[in-house]
Amino acid sequence: MGSLTLQDLPSAWHVDQAILSEDTRIVTLRFGTSTQPSCMTMDNLLSKTAPLVQNFAVIYTVDNTAIKDFNAMYELYDPCTVMFFFRNKHIQVDFGTGNNNKINFEVGEKSELVDIMEAVYRGARKGRAGG
Repeated sequence: MGSLTLQDLPSAWHVDQAILSEDTRIVTLRFGTSTQPSCMTMDNLLSKTAPLVQNFAVIYTVDNTAIKDFNAMYELYDPCTVMFFFRNKHIQVDFGTGNNNKINFEVGEKSELVDIMEAVYRGARKGRAGG
């Protein structure tokens, strides 16, 4: 059922292509460095989640210390950030944190992350994509 290793995108071009080329699933991007503790925790959770969401989501990691192209555009100031895209549109999410652009907090468990990704996918499919 799929690899437990997340695919790391090596350049800004690869990030753009990942966002542009997926027509049916949400593109989940984890920005941060894989050696940062909060990213290690998130990557572990994303790896466990990937086989469960593979029909409607694809997950990539982006080292935003090496690929800085998106840091200002997406306000990537946190050590670990997860963002969602659907059909080349950034999907906004509301967790009551006041930041509707991304997950920049620790998600408790696999089922919670699956629920979030399902909700993002359902909203995106219904045309509720944010900016």
